[in-house]
Amino acid sequence: MSVNYIESANAVLREVNKVILGKNNEILEIMTAFLANGHVLLEDIPGVGKTTLAVAFSKAMGLECKRVQFTPDVMPSDLTGFSVYRRDEERFVYQEGSVFCNLLLADEINRTSPKTQSALLEVMEERKVSVEGVTRDVPKPFLVVATQNPSGTSGTQMLPEAQIDRFMINMSLGYPDFNSELQMAHSVGKKARTDMVNPVLTKEIMLEMQDSIYNIYIKDEVYSYILKLVSATRNNPYIERGASPRATIAMVKMSKAAAWIKGRDFVVPNDVIGQLPYVLNHRIILNSGARLSGQTKYSVIKQIIDTVERPYMGVNQ
Repeated sequence: MSVNYIESANAVLREVNKVILGKNNEILEIMTAFLANGHVLLEDIPGVGKTTLAVAFSKAMGLECKRVQFTPDVMPSDLTGFSVYRRDEERFVYQEGSVFCNLLLADEINRTSPKTQSALLEVMEERKVSVEGVTRDVPKPFLVVATQNPSGTSGTQMLPEAQIDRFMINMSLGYPDFNSELQMAHSVGKKARTDMVNPVLTKEIMLEMQDSIYNIYIKDEVYSYILKLVSATRNNPYIERGASPRATIAMVKMSKAAAWIKGRDFVVPNDVIGQLPYVLNHRIILNSGARLSGQTKYSVIKQIIDTVERPYMGVNQ
């Protein structure tokens, strides 16, 4: 594993932290998901910096970024592209949609129609788009940062479960602390905050970093530990529907990326535990018993962590 790659990742974190203040842990988690080649779902109220965060990451990593404001009138073809007839050429010419970029910001994704939401399914999973019988690859890397308003907010509708499962992690930025927001107020000026971000990566280096994640070693005991944690969601008394096998795959990738960014070439149980809430939060559904007992998804996940025996790995676990 190259030390230069790790320093490059840390350089990205420093650049993003210039504009998103007081959210070091959240920024680190999103960078970890990007290294694992995963998509990120942010659930938050408007105005806490989700759009700024996506733009800052794209600038720091040297990626082409496009933003789609999802409203009820956004069509699937706006994302995937469409063909138009060119009279001067006497033929149909394909016009690329918004997904042809490196980082797509899907803003307020739960405000648009289910048909448009589902248009993202293939490209998020396969990194390909099929239009009019022709399949086209999107640029590499291809990452999606989607934001959704809290459930029940006016004008929103639930995301399809199949699409939610395509996101590697789900998290919330939340409000900044007092000092961070005060510093933000002092820094208000004519220029956008993202103008402070400098590119410290290229897309080619980012792809190499993503490939290097797969060289991280996981012991058989840790693989079993991951599977036991995910399986525990399927027979928990408070969970109506547990996590799918895609959650197990996501846990392996995120655990490797978490170890990588810490400078280790092997995964320890603490890497797994640190990623579990982000990977499982949007993949489990609580039952009525959980709601009556005052349980939350995070409290149930913590119970699972506490009850599943972790493998012993020595002082680094």
